[in-house]
Amino acid sequence: MKKIPIGIEDFKEIRIENYYYIDKTKFIEEILNDGAKVKLFCRPRRFGKTLNMSTLKYFFDIKEAEENRKLFNNLYIENSPSIEEQGKYPVVFISMKEIKGTTWEEMQKSIREILSNLYEKFNFLKDSLNERNKRKFEKIWFEEIDGNYDDGLNFLTNILEEYYKEKVIVLIDEYDVPLTMAYEYNFYDKAINFFKSLYGSVLKTNLSLKMGVLTGAIRVAQAGIFSDLNNIETHTILDEAYDEYFGLLENEVENSLIEYKTEDKLEDVKSWYDGYKFGNMEVYNPWSILKYIKYKKLDTYWVNTSGNILIKNLLLHSDGTVFEDLDSLVKGKEKTVYINESIALGSTLDPNNLWELMLFSGYLTVKEKMNNKTYLVKIPNKEIQSFFKTLFAEIMFNGKNNISNMKSALESRDVNRISGILEDLVLNAISFYDTSRKYENPYQNLLAGFLYGIDDFYRMIPNPEAGDGRADIILKPKMKNWAGYIFELKRAKTKDMKKEAKKAYEQIEEMRYDTFLKNAGVKDIIKIGLVFDGKKVETYY
Repeated sequence: MKKIPIGIEDFKEIRIENYYYIDKTKFIEEILNDGAKVKLFCRPRRFGKTLNMSTLKYFFDIKEAEENRKLFNNLYIENSPSIEEQGKYPVVFISMKEIKGTTWEEMQKSIREILSNLYEKFNFLKDSLNERNKRKFEKIWFEEIDGNYDDGLNFLTNILEEYYKEKVIVLIDEYDVPLTMAYEYNFYDKAINFFKSLYGSVLKTNLSLKMGVLTGAIRVAQAGIFSDLNNIETHTILDEAYDEYFGLLENEVENSLIEYKTEDKLEDVKSWYDGYKFGNMEVYNPWSILKYIKYKKLDTYWVNTSGNILIKNLLLHSDGTVFEDLDSLVKGKEKTVYINESIALGSTLDPNNLWELMLFSGYLTVKEKMNNKTYLVKIPNKEIQSFFKTLFAEIMFNGKNNISNMKSALESRDVNRISGILEDLVLNAISFYDTSRKYENPYQNLLAGFLYGIDDFYRMIPNPEAGDGRADIILKPKMKNWAGYIFELKRAKTKDMKKEAKKAYEQIEEMRYDTFLKNAGVKDIIKIGLVFDGKKVETYY
């Protein structure tokens, strides 16, 4: 029985080390036949992007062509006319998911290291270069600060073509990872200028380029990173083209279950891990399927972190009703959303992109296309549904401890502890960058997102009609004899935050917000006024 390739993304390793492999090599044929010079594939994490890129690398690479040819024995592509293209071209394969840094200076250092390691693989080219090009090569190879890094890929393709007398195939995996990290740490404008130049120089008007293929989770629109490329064709999960090559189809899952003698569980596996729709294809998450095959247990195996910082910011900047929509989705309902297919980062981040980002990140899937830009979306399966609510609390607050502590404090009516937890949340989960933006109330959405994660014990209701107005947040207990909670939130207008917190508390009394809970039969009601100023919090109860 073949080994299960959990976390193995290198095609050669899978084939040589006798791992189980589901043949997706018809993807190569499609790539060659579609005619587009540059292609971008947007898919969620762990749906096979890197493995497909690795497969392309070993197929096309002129280096070790004869040895690599054996990797494709008994696969679809072996009997395709496209096999004639095997081993014909120099290939530059670079993964951007290894580029990291919490400052632009740190990321620049990481970029220098990644490009230096790439150049090391082509160190044999040095002897064929003239003195000028040799010096350019060595500047990047030795990670010198004054190296021409934003032209690093373009230069490499030029010297490869000169050496092999063949045009070059460029493969860029997870192109958007450093961009979302730069957005998270507030140096996006600097990063976008570099990567626009890096990608543009190698993919546009590069006479050495045979073909370019990129993968990522989202299509970044901000600052026109691809605006200069008139030769790029983008394929998202909404497209029919290439819809069968990322993720597993039902017959592929069924065959893998038969291989590992678990075919009797197909219906259970389908309800837990099926439900994604890419183009016209029903798709399973391959990571979860492989984990299930190994452990023979239906569980939540897939957690996508690639877009979570963007989701966090969108949640903070959305209106309070977003959590009502999330709750509706958890209960199996659908939501109509407008999809633009390009996520604009930077200062123009639009709260309306929340649903779009969740769709492209794999938390939602398309049930039906309504018209050209409007789709009916839903939670794809039981796996996502099982951790959906807790996920968003964890995204916002980086772990479960505060959630557990809050549950305990609410149950014991420990208002001092509740207040302390909320102050800690504001201090650690929201930055001054978030609070300084002119959105209506990021604090309310911060708390709503957090309290949304305690749904086992309380129903969090944002902006409900109560008494003579609308309360900011009400917690309705699901356990008998538990207290209900009403929160009124304000931004500080004066330096006397204690006095303002008292006014917020008095508003609860004056507007009779407790009517909502009283009508629901809740007898013990705790009212808390909260005032925020940057990362400072004052409470009154």
